[in-house]
Amino acid sequence: MLIIYLSPVLLQDYPSRLHPKTRTTRILATNTSAKLPESSTVKLFEKASNGTLRIALVNMDADSDRVVHLSRLGRAVRVGFERVSESVKWSNLYPKWIDEEETCRRQKCPKIPMPDFEDLGRFDVVVVGVPCRYPEEGWRRDVFRLQLHLIAANLAVSGASLEEEEEAEVKVVVVSECRAMEEIFGCDEMVGKREKDEWVYKVDLRKMRERIAMPVGSCKLALPLKRTGGKIELNPPKVGPSPTVKQREAYATVLHSSEAYVCGAIALAQSLARTGTTRDLVLLADSSISLRARRALITSGWIIRDTDRIHNPYAKKEAYNEWNYTKLRLWQLLGYHKVVFIDSDIIVLKNLDVLFGFPQISAISNNAWRFNSGMMLIKPSNCTFNMFMENIDEIVPYNGGDQGFLNEVFTWWHRWASRVNYMTNWNNMTEEMEMKNRIFRSDEVYGIHYLGLKPWLCYRDYDCNWNVKGNQIFANDVANERWWEIHDSMAPELQRFCLMDKGWKARLKKDRASAKKAQFEDKHWMIKIKDPRQHL
Repeated sequence: MLIIYLSPVLLQDYPSRLHPKTRTTRILATNTSAKLPESSTVKLFEKASNGTLRIALVNMDADSDRVVHLSRLGRAVRVGFERVSESVKWSNLYPKWIDEEETCRRQKCPKIPMPDFEDLGRFDVVVVGVPCRYPEEGWRRDVFRLQLHLIAANLAVSGASLEEEEEAEVKVVVVSECRAMEEIFGCDEMVGKREKDEWVYKVDLRKMRERIAMPVGSCKLALPLKRTGGKIELNPPKVGPSPTVKQREAYATVLHSSEAYVCGAIALAQSLARTGTTRDLVLLADSSISLRARRALITSGWIIRDTDRIHNPYAKKEAYNEWNYTKLRLWQLLGYHKVVFIDSDIIVLKNLDVLFGFPQISAISNNAWRFNSGMMLIKPSNCTFNMFMENIDEIVPYNGGDQGFLNEVFTWWHRWASRVNYMTNWNNMTEEMEMKNRIFRSDEVYGIHYLGLKPWLCYRDYDCNWNVKGNQIFANDVANERWWEIHDSMAPELQRFCLMDKGWKARLKKDRASAKKAQFEDKHWMIKIKDPRQHL
């Protein structure tokens, strides 16, 4: 180990354990060290330091005025590391498809080099220089940016024992024109306000240890699968000790703008109750939800929280997604430590309480580096919600909705197995459809997510997506049967919210006639409807 003494300050230089040919490599900051005679960070730590602080410097120019002044506060250690290869792209970390059943044994993520944290010991302050590529396209998904954040996060928890982490105090200073990654350094951990290019965070070591225990991308499952007695089950990893204080957690859903999903929300609550969960069930409802519907929702198990809608600035007037940013109100559920949001077009078949052991954001993959926001683990925070509102007009959602917005805010997320939130879409009739039918019939699926026309908008005889051209990729009769099993367990007064009006029944009749005229090969249009709801 090489130690370099620079007078009048003490500056230690710990090279990483690199390949012999690269051992002397130094990764220095690029355009991150402002020439400040006295930075706000120095002033923040000056009074408490007494020259005893141990400071880690990552990607910082050792000759900059900022580093010279920081070094006066104690012992500054310049942490060397090998920069991640430019051949590693975000798409390598977040592939479109992985073999989930083999993930825990074979799947590997591309290498993101890290220093040898065991040799470095414990630090009081970590300072990291992060180049800002904004407004360059894709700047949020810069692998080098992620590497720097992960190095800083690991340095913050290095050297602290599990017993010490509740009392230990470590601050991280992100030196950048860009905001730090919210997924790693949350705004509710920020100390004061941003000063020029400095963002200061007081790190909760237990929470940080939970975050960095996750894979670096979705190329590996954060929630692996295991085979038990021939069946596939979730196999949650141990990410650290349980908190000493019991923390409140909840499942939540949102209803806004109309009562079209009241039936779905009732079925969701009933399905959650059947799994034996001990968590609260919280439903955010706006003024469009009537008193009659609210009473039924409460009877089904929901705790109602009144909320106001949030307009989507990228939606057309009266479009289906005009108010779907209301989902962002979930971050205002401050009475809960963590919340698992579940869309009202999902039913839960097996207990999912294990999901509360994961950090924000955890979800299933939607397409490559994007997650599906239909079921996700979030951490309520007024600070995060206010950050959403401050940036609501600037962040352009890829799909015009809340999912697109959240995927731009939280680019580093953790992949659950698809069986947690299993979609009813398919692309290959003979193979994929057959496989999904097997899973829907088995005890291996935890939640079913109904795309296209919802089960309560169809007759129970079959999935009516079969009769709509373009919707047949969402049709699945076995999944439809599972939803109706939940429906049949509901009290009669709750089932009344799943009836259809005359207009919708006429729509179904028209769809069947169109399918017959087109002679759809699946021949569902030939099935005689027996559902008594057709007469109610």
